[in-house]
Amino acid sequence: MADLSLLLDAIQRGEPDAPGALLAQVYAKLRQFARAKMARKQAGQHVATNGTHA
Repeated sequence: MADLSLLLDAIQRGEPDAPGALLAQVYAKLRQFARAKMARKQAGQHVATNGTHA
């Protein structure tokens, strides 16, 4: 969480590389969540990709 706060501060200061670094961290976290969700699914189950089914 501290890393995200530092990146947000850097964005406010106008550091040009900060938005890309923030985006990379957000996507890394999303991939981590997706891997965990896929690991919990049983074989043969479908994972909704459009956000309409949980």
